Amino acid sequence: MFYKDDRLALFIDGGNLYAAAKSLGFDIDYKLLRSEFQRRGKLIRAYYYTALLESEDYSPIRPLVDWLNYNGYSTVTKTAKEYTDAMGRRKVKGNMDVELAVDAMELAPHMDHAVLFSGDGDFRPLVEALQRRGVRVSIVSTTRSQPPMIADELRRQADNFIELDALREVIGRPPREPREDQPDEV
Repeated sequence: MFYKDDRLALFIDGGNLYAAAKSLGFDIDYKLLRSEFQRRGKLIRAYYYTALLESEDYSPIRPLVDWLNYNGYSTVTKTAKEYTDAMGRRKVKGNMDVELAVDAMELAPHMDHAVLFSGDGDFRPLVEALQRRGVRVSIVSTTRSQPPMIADELRRQADNFIELDALREVIGRPPREPREDQPDEV
């Protein structure tokens, strides 16, 4: 439930939202997303969190991060760590949970409603802490993917769950066909 006078803040776990939308077969239009939540209340901040691979000459996420910076989002990035696992597979680690949690707690006294775009169960204690400070918390993720992208304990803790697939017509666009010279991660 949103109220017009609510001071809203968006906290977008970039990797998690990308994976959820991709599993549902659409891309997020971040201009429409921002407009939709400006319509729902007084949007005081929209954060976008992602890790970047600095070892590559071209990061496929960089154009999105730059666009978000110029279009009303506060982007929070850090360098992802690359490693090889025991099976010899290349892995990338770039968890932004702590940065998101710190920003949410710092902003808590200035917001009425936090909207978290993530299904990661690690955020349940954050949601509980925000609620103790009088902040209502909505979670945007999906149960319509196989397996569901939202942790049950996170959904139960939230004041409100918004099914990402229900926002498809409002904030979605058809997925771009990746060019051969461009990875499909953007």
